[in-house]
Amino acid sequence: MSSTLDGRVVLVTGASSGIGEATALALSAEGARVAVGARRADRLASLARKAPGEVLALELDVTDQESVRAAVAATVEHFGGLDILVNSAGVMLAGPIAGADTAEWTRMVETNLLGSMYTVHAALPYLLERRGAVVQVSSTSGRTASAGNGVYAATKFGVTAFSEALRQEVTAQGVRVVVIEPGFVATELADHITDPAMQAAAKNIGASMRTLQPEDIADAVVYAVTQPEHVAVNEILIRPTDQTR
Repeated sequence: MSSTLDGRVVLVTGASSGIGEATALALSAEGARVAVGARRADRLASLARKAPGEVLALELDVTDQESVRAAVAATVEHFGGLDILVNSAGVMLAGPIAGADTAEWTRMVETNLLGSMYTVHAALPYLLERRGAVVQVSSTSGRTASAGNGVYAATKFGVTAFSEALRQEVTAQGVRVVVIEPGFVATELADHITDPAMQAAAKNIGASMRTLQPEDIADAVVYAVTQPEHVAVNEILIRPTDQTR
């Protein structure tokens, strides 16, 4: 029996942990040939050993356009093309707006928003050629902003806006655009928060519910990209059952 993604080539950003890692492994299990990119290249070697199929590990900083172009070029050179891009790289540095370290704002905008835009821009010629798919990992924060998460939410609202414009531009050419909006997922995302009160709040929220696992989001990605060509799953909102907002 052949797998649903046999022969397809995928590039996953932010693949060194969490949703990106789980998605890369899930797509590999479906038969895809997967390029994985992240700044923490040492972790990618471990991912490659766990994957059932061929994996190409690439050091990638999505905030650096040259790094992005090099990763896309290396993927195409190694595998002969590109069918699916999964933008999973992201950072959440929650904190109040008053007194914020605005360098953290810059980091979130460059990683979450510009990083995904740079990667789409570099990959799009190849995706158009093969009538491929773009998967943007956004967040429930891309629908509803909350106190302490204003800039993170702004980046995710931006991802949604960019993705819808992209969809309108490329859908007639056969490229499908998917936005995945997870709620609270058990990943390292909250570990990088520098504001002590916000980090404690994030941990308390996680402890108060049955959180999603990265594999739950990976399953949603697999579902979206394995639909028949005439079916475009443009948006998936997925929350823990226990999450109220």
